[in-house]
Amino acid sequence: MAATIPPRAPYAEDPATSRGRKVAEPESRTRTPFARDRDRIIHSTAFRRLKEKTQVFVAHEGDHFRTRLTHSLEVAQIARSIATALGLDADLAETIALAHDLGHPPFGHAGEDELQIQMQGFGGFDHNVQTFRVVTRLERRYPQFEGLNLTWETLEGVIKHNGPVVEKLEKPSWSAIAEFDAQYDLGLGTWASAEAQVAALADDIAYNNHDVDDGVEAGLFFLKELRDVPLIGPHVISAERDYPDCDQRILRLEAVRRMIGAMVDDVLVETRRRAEVGHVKSAEDVRDLGHALVSFSREMVEDLGVLRAFLMERMYRHWKVNRTRSQARRMLAEMFQLFMAEPDVLPSEWFERARSRDQAGRARVVCDYIAGMTDRYAIEEHRKLFHLDVLS
Repeated sequence: MAATIPPRAPYAEDPATSRGRKVAEPESRTRTPFARDRDRIIHSTAFRRLKEKTQVFVAHEGDHFRTRLTHSLEVAQIARSIATALGLDADLAETIALAHDLGHPPFGHAGEDELQIQMQGFGGFDHNVQTFRVVTRLERRYPQFEGLNLTWETLEGVIKHNGPVVEKLEKPSWSAIAEFDAQYDLGLGTWASAEAQVAALADDIAYNNHDVDDGVEAGLFFLKELRDVPLIGPHVISAERDYPDCDQRILRLEAVRRMIGAMVDDVLVETRRRAEVGHVKSAEDVRDLGHALVSFSREMVEDLGVLRAFLMERMYRHWKVNRTRSQARRMLAEMFQLFMAEPDVLPSEWFERARSRDQAGRARVVCDYIAGMTDRYAIEEHRKLFHLDVLS
């Protein structure tokens, strides 16, 4: 039987009543404002670069491991499905999901950790803030404005999909957000829309599932070891029971598929319960609820904690991953320090941005340049800078 699309929820965002854009533009004749935001993100340079930025493994280590691009597409698919089931605006949820990783530097969390160290004393680094800077300043595609000039609702979701952020504004790394908010109030002390919260939960669902998949694929642990791990274990056991003669790779994919389904179902049940208990009747009720509307159940949160502890021990801190992280951090540190000492070795466009600035301003330009690199480009740029045999 075909699925029934539920009616629009009373607390869904309505593109017809969007708060608009910082720079006013004529509306599209063929797309809602949120669908137009989605298209701008997809066409951005930063989005294309995600194809060679990694989650855990470095992009050149294998063709089948997730990158930031494939992860973002998976998050967007899950977010759109959940939003549709809840009667929310699926375009807005998808848009925020596609944008959420645009500010990640190369080499995953290792790259972020190193840029945080290098930027100490120069304003710091935060990948969420960097994502916001990408869509409001660093993307340069239009004659009328810097950035992508996204709607208020998309910008709100990009910066506070995990909850209120007003307490972060005193951090040096969040100064860009404070400056923007002073000109264009994003209501940083409240929760974001239900659609933004859906994107945040879809991120959790996607990365926990694909890290299980990639970890087995990489040989860091085996499918049989997951049988006793909450959340994934029951689905491994049920898949083996239902398909006893099936190939291990197919069993793994079947177990992961079932885990995604279980997590999505949990979000739907818990969110509907919270909407009823909280008497949520409008989009503003979502913002003023005082806690997340879109959420996992308490039991799911507990099971997720155990699964993440397993992945932390067996995957994220595996010696092979640690070795890659170490190499990545050294490369970024060496490039950062060289660009700060000798900015004239930067590409011309970036040198022009850096040459007339003070140390903090130069550091931000260098950080923006490095953060925008793909894994492959960072490796190649490092080789050209530090190995004479590839000087060109």
